[in-house]
Amino acid sequence: MNPPNTTAIAWQRSQRCDNGACVEIALHDGDVVVRDSKDPEGPTLRFTRVEWEAFEGGIATGEIRLFN
Repeated sequence: MNPPNTTAIAWQRSQRCDNGACVEIALHDGDVVVRDSKDPEGPTLRFTRVEWEAFEGGIATGEIRLFN
């Protein structure tokens, strides 16, 4: 899969991101793409909607813990 053209994507970041050092997410061709806001031209991660929903569900149920 080719990397997305990041300039043509409507990126979103958390409203709690006050220092610019956050991740940004966007929808692109039906997938969810993620990037580091400090490096907008850098690499992106790409997930299918099913993968992303599984990730969100894991956080919501506590299966995935981001911090100890």
